[in-house]
Formats: sequence, structure tokens, C-alpha cells
Amino acid sequence: MAEHTASICSRTDELQASHSVQEKGFHISGLAVYSGRFDKSNEPKEIMRWKRRHRYCSVILFLIALVFVGGLVIQGQWPSQVTQETFAAQELQTMKAFSNFTMTNPAKLRELEESSSPLNSNENVISALDESLQQGLENSLLSNISSSEEMRVARILKEEPYEYILNEPSACLLQAPFLVLLIAVEPKKTDARDAIRKTWANESVAGGLGFVRLFFIGVNKDTQRNGSKLQHTIEEESHRYHDIIQQDYRDTYNNLTLKTLMGMYWITKYCPEAKYVMKTDSDMFVNTEYLMEKLLKPKGQLTQKYFTGLHMSDFSPNRNKESKWYMPLEVYPGRRYPTFCSGTGYVFSGDVARRIYVASLTIPRLHLEDVYVGMCLAKLKIEPTPPPNQLLFNHWRVPYSSCRYSNLITSHGFHPNEIIQYWQHLQSNKHDPCQTTG
Repeated sequence: MAEHTASICSRTDELQASHSVQEKGFHISGLAVYSGRFDKSNEPKEIMRWKRRHRYCSVILFLIALVFVGGLVIQGQWPSQVTQETFAAQELQTMKAFSNFTMTNPAKLRELEESSSPLNSNENVISALDESLQQGLENSLLSNISSSEEMRVARILKEEPYEYILNEPSACLLQAPFLVLLIAVEPKKTDARDAIRKTWANESVAGGLGFVRLFFIGVNKDTQRNGSKLQHTIEEESHRYHDIIQQDYRDTYNNLTLKTLMGMYWITKYCPEAKYVMKTDSDMFVNTEYLMEKLLKPKGQLTQKYFTGLHMSDFSPNRNKESKWYMPLEVYPGRRYPTFCSGTGYVFSGDVARRIYVASLTIPRLHLEDVYVGMCLAKLKIEPTPPPNQLLFNHWRVPYSSCRYSNLITSHGFHPNEIIQYWQHLQSNKHDPCQTTG
């Protein structure tokens, strides 16, 4: 029908061109030329037929277009009718793309990678953002997360972002925990994990409250060797303690953001009823008893959108290439970071894990984990709550005394044997910490 209609339209166009000359009143069959208005009362039959064909042509073309558009809508291909599942799949692919960082500046990639031998050519590394992503990032901080993004979380969670090598999907099934500890640790830090299990992340600190301890690790060359002794040790730990979450992303300092987001993902999928969550590192001393009994417990069970830790406000990106916290201008062009909490230890209500994870699907990644989490909070319009005491959270090593450590939550920079030593001393003096020597 379309070909037939096109043929008719072609013929009518020829007639239109022919009669347009007549209507203007030009006679070119002889040498005489005259002009004048065409008398419609004497309109030739050819013109009448042409007009009828033109109307017919227009109607047919309109019907064909209507049928075509209707077919697209019915099949779900019309842009405004894309399904929620399609959006979810697209967002998951976007998340993986940002996690694996398609590189736009190879020189910056080499500067930022910790290892010169990535596991795969597209493995997780930090890239410079192009100008459009930079602009989108700055604009995103001014807007809240949309309800449509929130609704897609359940669909996104159907597919794991990274394959689980070791997982504890049932850790929260028996009881909704009052506190979940997400501890970022390198695969090789077996001694640190053992020290933490014996001290501040031991089940005995819970005091009857639900408590879950989880170590988050990725993979590296040592864990992926055939017959890897390290991987065997990690699997034995997992079998004995049921507290290791291992996924197949590259475990590097520059991927700490990804590791933290996988913790948020795990809470969202496997422990959504958790009241509070703490993210911290394996070289930290954490007074979990103070955290639970004096900071969190008095708040009750219904706290929402709560996030606290050591506030880092009005910080500028570090442009010194020799610094551990170097931030290339190409990656983050802004002059100031949004307010964030030191990644050495921050605490948040369980609902925030889901919110941060969803927000991360639309914000390009940065390698500085605490800064990135702060950017997610800014997009969510969640302002970190200042701790009641400025000495509670510390990203440096506080000189030890039982009096000081009984009234703080975090102190940074400990070897495993020091964690055990100071914890045991603190416990032996916990009932009268400031009346003793040490």
C-alpha cells in the first residue's frame, strides 16, 4: 500500500507542477505571454481529480503513520513506554561501566592504578571523567534522587553486580541486627581479621542486641593463582566464622569505593532490616560498646536518614600528585567537596545503605571512598549529623589510655597485636577507666 500511495503522490506532484503554471496565468504554447487569475468556475476536470487524489494521498499517509506508531507503542519500543525492567538493566550496566571505568585519559589511568598488571583489560580502575560527566555530576548534587529510581531497586537487585566467591546470605535471617559492621580488609590481612574477631567485633560486645560482623574483600593475583594458599586460608576462615564476603572485583586501594558500595548492596539485598551499620577499616580500634550503648541505643529503633562520623567540611581536592589523596582536575574539577565523613569509620541508619547504593547508580565513581559517599549524601540531601562529642571519631592515632579510649569510638593506625593489647587493657579497666594508671 505504501508503494502504491507513493506512486499516486508522485503523479499528483507532477500535475500540481503543471497546473501551477496555468493558475498563475502564463501561456507558453506560443510567443504571446499573458497573466491573469484562473477562474475556478471553469476549473478543468484534471485539477479536480488532482485535488481528490491529493486528499486521498494525505489520508493514506496519515493512516500508515498512525499504524506504525501504534505498533511501536504496543511492542514497548516507543521511548516513553520503555519498561521498568529495561531501565533496571540499563542502570545495572551503567553501574558496571562506572565501576570498571572506561578510560578517557590513559595517562591518568597509569597514575591512579596501584598495580601495573590488572587482572583484565577492563578491570576496575579509576578514570578521568569527560566534560559531560563532570557537568552532570555537579548538577546531580543539586537534585534529589527520583522516585522512579527508588522503584527500580528491587529489579536491579535481581542480578549481582559482581559474582560472589564467598557469601553469607543468611546472616540476618534469624534476627534483624541492631548493628552490622562492614569491615574493609585486604585478602592477605589474616592477622587483622583474627584480632578484630577477638576484640571489638566479637559477638560478646553486643550485650543482647543483634550483631553481625562482615569482612569485605575482593580478588588479586595471590588469591587467583592455581592452588592459592591465601585463597584456601580465606575459605577456611569463611567456613569457620561465616563472616567473609568475597566478590570478583580487583582488591586495590583505588577500588575502596567499589568495595564500600558492595557493602551497601549487601545490606540492601540481604539485611534490609538492619537498624544501624558501621563501615570501618581493618587497622582501626573501634569501641563498639560505647558506639552501641551510648550513641545508638538511646536513639531508639526508628531512626531514618541518619549518618555520622568525623565531619570533613569545606575540603578542597588535593592536586599534589605525590599525595595518597591526589585528585586530578580531570576527575573532579570542583573547588570544594561536599561535606563527608572520614572513611576510617562512619555510622548510619540501615535505610541509608539502600539510598546510597541507588544514588551511586547515577553518580560517576571517584577513587576516594569517603568523598564519594559524601557526594551520594549530597545528592540525597542527607546532611551528616555532627557527633555529640568531637572527640568520638578520629582518623588519627589517639595516644592510648583507658580513660581516653573508654570515651571515644574510633582511633586509627593499629597493628593486630596492638588492637588485642589495648582492647584487653580497656576491658580490664572498663568499670573504672579513669581512676587507674594507663
